[in-house]
Amino acid sequence: MSKPNIHVAIAILNFKTQILVGWREAKQHQGNKHEFPGGKVEAGETPKQACRREVFEEVGIDIIDWHPFDFIRHEYEDVIVHLHLFFAHVPINQLDQIRQPWTWYTRPQLLDLKFPKANIAMIQRLYWKKDIKISAELSDLFTLKDQQLMYWGVDADSNQVQLLQNIDQQHLDQLIINDSLFQALDLALQGKIKSVHLEPHQLMSKQKGELIVGKRYLATCYNFESVQHAVDIGCDAVLLCTISDTTTYSERSKLEWAQFKSIASRVDIPVFALGDMNENNLAIVQEYGAYGIARIGDVSIMPSE
Repeated sequence: MSKPNIHVAIAILNFKTQILVGWREAKQHQGNKHEFPGGKVEAGETPKQACRREVFEEVGIDIIDWHPFDFIRHEYEDVIVHLHLFFAHVPINQLDQIRQPWTWYTRPQLLDLKFPKANIAMIQRLYWKKDIKISAELSDLFTLKDQQLMYWGVDADSNQVQLLQNIDQQHLDQLIINDSLFQALDLALQGKIKSVHLEPHQLMSKQKGELIVGKRYLATCYNFESVQHAVDIGCDAVLLCTISDTTTYSERSKLEWAQFKSIASRVDIPVFALGDMNENNLAIVQEYGAYGIARIGDVSIMPSE
C-alpha cells in the first residue's frame, strides 16, 4: 500500500542570527519534539503562501519578504513528507507580537534540541562551525579539528575538479569552495557540495533569486553595503574583511575594529572576522560582534578600539 504524500511549508525565522523554535505536542505527528513554524500546504495555495499563512496563525506575525531556503523529501514509516523551506528576517518592530511558547535559540543551541528526523539537514545548514581555515592546500582538509571548516582558496581549473572527485562526503561537508569552481563541477559533484563562497565581485553581480536553493552561501564583504546585499539575496553568512593590518596597533587598525563592530551589530546573519589570526582570538573578536573567525594565517591578534 502506498504511503500518503504530504506537502508542508516550513519557516526559518531569524533575528540577530537566532532562530525561532517551538514545541510539538504529543498528539501531533512526530510529537514531543521541537519544531519550526509551518504546516500543511492547503489546496489552492503555493508553499510560500502557506508559509506566510502558518506563521501568521501560529506565531502571530505577518512576514512579507521570504526567500526559498531548501526542499527536503523525507520518508517516515507511515508517510512521505515534502518540506518546502523558506527563510525570513523578523523585523524588530514585530518581536513583541510573537506568541508564547515560541522561543529564540542560538545556532549552536539548535544542536541540543530534539527535532523530527526530517529537520536534521536544515539544522546542519543553520549551524556554522566558528573557525574557518582558509588554505590553498586541499590536504589541510584532512587535518581539520572538529569545530573547523575549510575554504579552499584556489582558482577553478580541471585539476581542482579532478581532486574533488576523490574526496569522501564527510570531508566535502567540511569544505567551502568558490562559486567559479562550483560552476565547473558536474551536477553529481555539485550535489555533494554543501557550501559555496562568493568573492566581492561575484556577490555584487548576484541578484535575489539567483542563488541555488539548498546550498549555503558565504560571501566576502568590505563594507556595510556589500553585507546588506548579501543579506538581501539570501546569503547564509559573510566574511567581513575590515581588518587589513592585524599584527600592529595603529590608529588605522583601531578604526577598522570600530567599523567592524558597527557593521556586525547591524547584521542578522553570522559574521566571520576575516584576517590573520588564530583560534585563540575567537573570544576576542566575538566581543566585536563576530560569530566566528576566518583565518588566513596563524597569528595572534589583540584588537582594540
